Amino acid sequence: MISRRVSNLAPSGIRKFFELASREKDIISLGIGEPDFETPYLIKDRGIAAIELNHTHYTENAGLFELREKIAEKLKQENRIDATAGDVLITSGSSEGLDISLRAILNPGDEVLMLDPSYVAYAPLIALAGGKPVLVPTREEDEFSVRVEEIEKRIGKRTKALLICSPNNPTGTVMEKERLKAIADLAIERDLVVISDEIYEKMVYEGRHYSIASLPEMAERTITLNGFSKAYAATGWRVGYVVAKGEIMDAIYKIHQYCALCAPTPSQYAMLAAFEEGASVENLVSVYNARRKLIVRKLNELSGVSCRMPKGAFYAFPNIKGTGMSSEEFAERMIREAKVAVVPGNVFGPSGEGYVRISYSVSTENIIEALSRMGRVLG
Repeated sequence: MISRRVSNLAPSGIRKFFELASREKDIISLGIGEPDFETPYLIKDRGIAAIELNHTHYTENAGLFELREKIAEKLKQENRIDATAGDVLITSGSSEGLDISLRAILNPGDEVLMLDPSYVAYAPLIALAGGKPVLVPTREEDEFSVRVEEIEKRIGKRTKALLICSPNNPTGTVMEKERLKAIADLAIERDLVVISDEIYEKMVYEGRHYSIASLPEMAERTITLNGFSKAYAATGWRVGYVVAKGEIMDAIYKIHQYCALCAPTPSQYAMLAAFEEGASVENLVSVYNARRKLIVRKLNELSGVSCRMPKGAFYAFPNIKGTGMSSEEFAERMIREAKVAVVPGNVFGPSGEGYVRISYSVSTENIIEALSRMGRVLG
């Protein structure tokens, strides 16, 4: 009675460890990828006003026109992407955006190259769209930045697209402009679609964020995914967006019409306030930067653990090979003995084995206490 695609789908590795943590008392979770800040009052007030003004019916399928206009302006000014409101589709979070983008471009058996390690949803969504994920390994000695030659040697007759994420979840790696240029040149030469997940774009602490769609000849072959969840602590509002052009956008729009109709209307009105003065993310980024430095310093003090400094997002990806434990053994021991939840690196791909993902989107007090507990267990 069940689709083979779904039957063959492995359960989320992250969910397994959250369930383990839920059985323990007094757990400090360093596993969740959600800001511990509150949504700015300006955005909340606009959402409340939208409900009171009865903005509770459908918007256009593509989303609130005023919001798409604001996003298009932002793309031109901040990302150097030449976009109009017609190139923007509002989705129920960037997750829906990725799902419908993959379904729009893939035929059964088409291959999608994706970096290893990568966010846990990428490979399953590729498979559910009828595609085949092909992993491109990255290495700690390269700061988990992908080597373009590793991409090139995995391109085959069925390769349709390349999926990238910068800043990266789980490694915190930020792709510099020269690397993106090399990837763009390869995509043009081999006629690939690039899907660029940029949900953490505001959280860059070293260097700056670049959008691959801003490079010459790339706007027509790039699908850019973004949203408001991370930068504005608005995960539950479920507003993301897809940026694409021409027939690619037409196909994405067609699927969105049938599967979602439109993103939540009050949430769309609320996000208009994100473009106004007073909804700044600078304080949030400043706090994350301080936590980043603290958590890396504390991790490097633990026995058998080493950690490089991530340049973006809000995750550290420490190497725990010196403890003699696998990623899952380490995570299970931390839950049971330290009462600290972390995510084993292998759930993000084979290249993540020997690492764990630790989020610093939690309070400084919890970071200090959690690392102290881990230190006592590791000795």
